[in-house]
Amino acid sequence: MALSVGTTAPDFTLKSKTADGLKDVSLSANAGSKNTVLLFFPLAFTGVCTAELCDITAGLGSYSDLNAEVIGISVDSPFAQEAWAKKENIGITLVSDLNKETTKAYDVLFPGLAGIGDTSARAAFVIDKNGVIQYAEQTATPKDLPNFEAVKAALAELA
Repeated sequence: MALSVGTTAPDFTLKSKTADGLKDVSLSANAGSKNTVLLFFPLAFTGVCTAELCDITAGLGSYSDLNAEVIGISVDSPFAQEAWAKKENIGITLVSDLNKETTKAYDVLFPGLAGIGDTSARAAFVIDKNGVIQYAEQTATPKDLPNFEAVKAALAELA
């Protein structure tokens, strides 16, 4: 079960692939200045994940208007994430949790997805500027999407 509301969010430093190479992305970089939406998703290049992150990209302005950065986390390599983002025009920051440490820290490991191995479950967290979780949701199955209206409502309460 995902970490609960009121819990201090575990910090992380994960790799993101950009045009300039690999870049470190950390939760603590937003401390004191922005809220953060963490979206854990199982795997790049899959139908539900593609639809989810393309929809988020299309509505990214609504998150920016609520002073939030959206970060997508999966167990894919940063190189696979970059290829997927380019192919699908995904515009949010994607970070690689290849070793599954952050997925485990947020308690959203999905064991044995489709018989191919452990991945991140589909989950959403809203973390305030002070690093405290204000919204937490892990979906019942990887095919279900988080309640993005509830995510935005939690962000609006922080504005």
